[in-house]
Amino acid sequence: MRLLLVEDDDHVAAALSAVLAKHGFVVVHARSGEEALQSLLPAANAGKEPFAVVLLDLGLPDQDGFQVCGKIRRITTTPVIMVTARADVRSRIHGLNLGADDYVVKPYDTGELLARIHAVSRRKAGAEESAAEDETTARRLGRLTLELLTRRVSVDGGVVQLTRKEFDLLALLAQRPGVVFGREQIISEVWRTSWEGTGRTLEVHVASLRAKLGMPAVIETVRGVGYRLVVPDAHEGA
Repeated sequence: MRLLLVEDDDHVAAALSAVLAKHGFVVVHARSGEEALQSLLPAANAGKEPFAVVLLDLGLPDQDGFQVCGKIRRITTTPVIMVTARADVRSRIHGLNLGADDYVVKPYDTGELLARIHAVSRRKAGAEESAAEDETTARRLGRLTLELLTRRVSVDGGVVQLTRKEFDLLALLAQRPGVVFGREQIISEVWRTSWEGTGRTLEVHVASLRAKLGMPAVIETVRGVGYRLVVPDAHEGA
């Protein structure tokens, strides 16, 4: 399994690389945000096994790790695990909102880090397999269309630009229109966490989805439980 380690401290990188190598990982070390981004470009990986995971430190010399994460998300769907000493909840929420798949605080247990690497790798592989098996066509729900392979959403034929987490949230609710998804279930499946502090983030994403889709009633709040997708009538105006 090939892994990109983004860490500016050579001593930390060397120690972690040695541990990862013992567990079968081929580690590519990037010392800056720009070096990491260059390593992820298709041209740099021609003929090579794709990276399974990116371990991203936030304290980089050329740019903040949060910025790097946002840029990574624009060029690849490779899972990103932020590995940092920043333990505050706001930083965690911000990192997950930018597209990180997990967030590990230093100092950490090596066994836990390895488990998290394997977990995000399995989720990505499972999502790709599921998409290849049964998501080859668009999912049409009244005025709303989701193209799960291309991650495109349109309303009445017009494309709606969504963030990664907004799309993931909408796609989850669209799996079972009319069925209520509990808040904890949504947070677990979309943000891959169980933090209580993520609840506010969920509310913000629901509000943003309603606004971007131009249909405030498309996601119904079930008080004290969670949310469900209400299929918009094809003949109903925006």
